[in-house]
Amino acid sequence: MNSIAARLADLLARIRTAAEAAGRSAGEIRLVAVGKTFPAAAVREAIGAGVTDIGENYIQEARAKFEALQGIPAAWHYIGHLQTNKAKYAVRMFDLIHTVDSYRLALELDRCAHKINKVQAVLIQVNVAGEASKSGVAPDETQPLVRRAAALENIAIKGLMTLPPYFNAPQAVRPYFAALRQLRDRIAAEGIAHIGMQELSMGMTGDFEAAVAEGATLVRIGTALFGERA
Repeated sequence: MNSIAARLADLLARIRTAAEAAGRSAGEIRLVAVGKTFPAAAVREAIGAGVTDIGENYIQEARAKFEALQGIPAAWHYIGHLQTNKAKYAVRMFDLIHTVDSYRLALELDRCAHKINKVQAVLIQVNVAGEASKSGVAPDETQPLVRRAAALENIAIKGLMTLPPYFNAPQAVRPYFAALRQLRDRIAAEGIAHIGMQELSMGMTGDFEAAVAEGATLVRIGTALFGERA
């Protein structure tokens, strides 16, 4: 069985190849290692192999790992659905929260970040396909949300995130990734004060190369790095 280090090397090579094919620099793209259900020891091993960014889906699970890995340098990303009553925990642990999907959540994150004198970096989650089973703001409601949340002093909008529909053919997902990039570009062109639109969080184990081709800067990879989940 391949080690985490060997899998990481393979993934980084695939990211580099996909980036070069799209005329991009691999340095524009970060791999976020998704530790969901994997123990702190596996996350520690991944960091030791060169992973710089850790993604977690659940607050309670993340808290245990965050405490176990205190002092080990890594950027922590929250990539799961976030309830407003968990916002106070999220701002204490995470460098970037990918899943802001309402003004109510943005406001609560701003309030909690203010209490600890922090400016919390966030992404706006967009439900590009309008799937009822998934969180995220509708594409046509994204710009109004960005404009409104931009006025909050203790959050900083850095870009957009999406979870596209599942297809067994990665190329079938590309139009959804392209739609997110085009939406990002339209918002960036508005020149809204106090926001940055540099990040596009899209692509996972099955489709990250298609996401890289369409402009992803953050790809969220768990299974291909850590192995199959129990």
